[in-house]
Amino acid sequence: MGDELQFDDEQIFEISVSVGQGKERLDHYLAEHMEKISRAQVQKLIKKKKVTVNGEIVKASYQIACGDKIVVRIPPPQPSELLPENIPLNILFEDDYLLVLNKPAGLVVHPAYGNPSGTLANALVYHSQELSTLSGEFRPGIVHRLDKDTSGLLVVAKNDYVHGLLSQQFAEHSTEREYRAFVWGYFREKEGRFESFITRSPKDRTRMTISDSEGKFAITNYEVLEEFPLISYLRLRLETGRTHQIRVHMAYNGHPVVGDEIYGGRKKQTISLNAQDKQLASQILKLMPRQALHAKTLGFMHPITGEKLTFDSDLPEDMQELLDFMNEKLQNQGE
Repeated sequence: MGDELQFDDEQIFEISVSVGQGKERLDHYLAEHMEKISRAQVQKLIKKKKVTVNGEIVKASYQIACGDKIVVRIPPPQPSELLPENIPLNILFEDDYLLVLNKPAGLVVHPAYGNPSGTLANALVYHSQELSTLSGEFRPGIVHRLDKDTSGLLVVAKNDYVHGLLSQQFAEHSTEREYRAFVWGYFREKEGRFESFITRSPKDRTRMTISDSEGKFAITNYEVLEEFPLISYLRLRLETGRTHQIRVHMAYNGHPVVGDEIYGGRKKQTISLNAQDKQLASQILKLMPRQALHAKTLGFMHPITGEKLTFDSDLPEDMQELLDFMNEKLQNQGE
């Protein structure tokens, strides 16, 4: 389903069953193709008549086929679902207007269907009584976001006025957003820029895809910092902030982010390798069970004081371990 769920109103998702899809139970198919929703949760939606196939109410056992048009309606969570939770936050800066924190990998930013608790939003309402509401009741203070398995820096607004001014900076691309990533393979040009439209895939709603004209325009600048056996270590600078932007741009250009299962950054990369390289790739993936992507630097103008604020964060432990491991491999090769 992706990470851009809204909760002000019921959300509607349309899924077209792609060519080549064999017969499969409807609940199995949706559980596989919709992000953060289990088979049991899909079955509840079907029982509540929130799922139709070709305009008809069907059972969970319905056998989907090529060409079927599936519509899934996701109801908003009940107000009681966003509860304050004492989840530790790594806060780098805080004043009366905003805070900047370092999000760990694995923490969902805001509630989604099937994830009503244990999110950054739950932690924020526990931490602060004052948070902006512009992003909706279930995204208090959230100005921008990171994928669940991406770590790094986020700014949170404490009132709507500050939120609006911060959002304007993001919209005008005047913020500084720098990432670190490990990707598969090597670049012909050691510095470059990827530009494209990015839209949701019509074949798989969990994925975003490159488009010639549809969706939102995205710009990612990259620089190769180091090259190791099989993988490269990159500095990435965003001029826009689209859903899955870095992951889509890297995969589309033949260098998926290490560990990124959705965009081909795991087992797919090992298929054509020789035995020795397969062993190394296996070690790399063991060290990196999630996508190797970290939002390292965040800079913006303080909306109230006018001061330029720039924050930097260390690599998370898993990415640092991979960097140390690859440096050791490189050193051993030179001996």
